[in-house]
Amino acid sequence: MNQALNPQYVPGHGLLAGKRVVVTASAGAGIGSAAAIKCLEEGAASVMISDTHQGRLDTSLAELRERFGDDRVFAKACDVTNEEQVQALLDAAEAVGPIDVMINNAGLGGTASILEMTDDQWNLVLNVTLTGTFRCIRAVGQRMKAAGNGGVIVNNASVIGWRAQEGQAHYAAAKAGVMALTRSAAKDLATEGIRVNAVSPSLAMHPFLEKVTSAELLTELKAKEAFNRAAEPWEIANVMVFLASDYSSYMTGEVISVSSQHA
Repeated sequence: MNQALNPQYVPGHGLLAGKRVVVTASAGAGIGSAAAIKCLEEGAASVMISDTHQGRLDTSLAELRERFGDDRVFAKACDVTNEEQVQALLDAAEAVGPIDVMINNAGLGGTASILEMTDDQWNLVLNVTLTGTFRCIRAVGQRMKAAGNGGVIVNNASVIGWRAQEGQAHYAAAKAGVMALTRSAAKDLATEGIRVNAVSPSLAMHPFLEKVTSAELLTELKAKEAFNRAAEPWEIANVMVFLASDYSSYMTGEVISVSSQHA
């Protein structure tokens, strides 16, 4: 079967065996959820999932524990715009053991012309998507440095940070900022043996996206992809796992485009 046109789920190969992982915005059915599942399938010793929505988080925790066991999956609600909650999330994670991998998936979008975009709309997207990623990098970087065992940070950017899209000025600015933040943080943390990289997806299909995006726009976006389809969330998670694993041991400050968009 043609894997590019009809992707088949790739089983785990133990790439994260023994690692302790934290994934933000990982409840539900999007990229964060797929990343948490992939980390567990790849042998992670523990995965701490987080989300702002407690009910959705509880449901995800129950589902993952049923599949992977109570001693490997943990959960803590966290709003990445709140420093105290970020610290509380990492405290909860470290109660299980030192953090080896942090996947910063939290982000917020929206659509508005820059002519009508309010300061509140702009500030909210930037605070969650860019400043929230900064808070998480700073907090986990300090803890990884103190532990002295290195570590890996994987951020979620977007091709919109490179390519213009109507109505996306705030989201594009935030994701371009995540890319620049990734490169700069990688320089700051290199001497501590901490790697920082990012993925840059184009279009990944999941239920929430279908709810907030018109069928016409989704058709238009899929037409821009070389394979004429959206990525599955697990296809993005595969690359996150690669960046989190020792297979990417010489990579830092890189932003990998997980996309089939035409140039």
